[in-house]
Amino acid sequence: MSLVTENIQIAADVINGADGLLITAGAGMGVDSGLPDFRGAEGFWKAYPALRQAGINFQTIASPGTFRSDPALAWGFYGHRLKLYRETIPHQGFDILRDFALFMDHGAFVFTSNVDGQFQKAGFGNGQVAECHGSLHRLQCLEGCMGDIWPARDFQPEVDTVHCRLLNDPPRCQWCGSIARPNILMFGDAGWLDYRFREQEANLLQWLAKVKRLAIIEIGAGTSIPSVRHFGEFQEGFLIRINPREAELSKGRRGISLELPALQALELIAEAI
Repeated sequence: MSLVTENIQIAADVINGADGLLITAGAGMGVDSGLPDFRGAEGFWKAYPALRQAGINFQTIASPGTFRSDPALAWGFYGHRLKLYRETIPHQGFDILRDFALFMDHGAFVFTSNVDGQFQKAGFGNGQVAECHGSLHRLQCLEGCMGDIWPARDFQPEVDTVHCRLLNDPPRCQWCGSIARPNILMFGDAGWLDYRFREQEANLLQWLAKVKRLAIIEIGAGTSIPSVRHFGEFQEGFLIRINPREAELSKGRRGISLELPALQALELIAEAI
């Protein structure tokens, strides 16, 4: 029996014996749905060649300062992503995760750094998801005038994808009329309104307190921004780490690792259950 096969069976046994499933997910979770992975400058520039030509990296475009200096460029980038996330169909792995938790006493809860809303689109309830970097499907005032967060559903971006620029008017704050920005945590961002995530986090901690036999499935969470990896590692449950590039476990951490893409690993575990 190979190590991969052995670890797949261990993962299946852990899931079968768990009474709650914590899913911790990074950008690698969306790759099998066709979403771009911005790991490194080359991955980012491959998705946005106009920004390569202008010498603009991810840290620069993903900052509140760009919304102030060039809102058409900032919303060209985020408007394109918003449209992409709205059109993307979550891959089958999301359904597999829901099936894993179906017969657990406490079901599943998601902790994710992804701002794409794919877990909710795949059928996870809003009360089952904690988005530690916010959501592109929510807006806030760039100036933070009223401390309000509201849905982005009325904003329909029209984007010149060749030049990465918004063609129509950017969304505006419903209170003061200033430009609205996504309610997501950007680089150098002191203005992100995090109270929506704090409410989600409180729900997650209440859920964790009820679970006695916790299984943790971490998917596609990298080390460059380790929010997701750290959260899962600090929990008491058995950790199943799925990552084709950075699958190693911390020394002494109870768990197994699968150096595989998300969907392939989840399908193999499902077959073993």
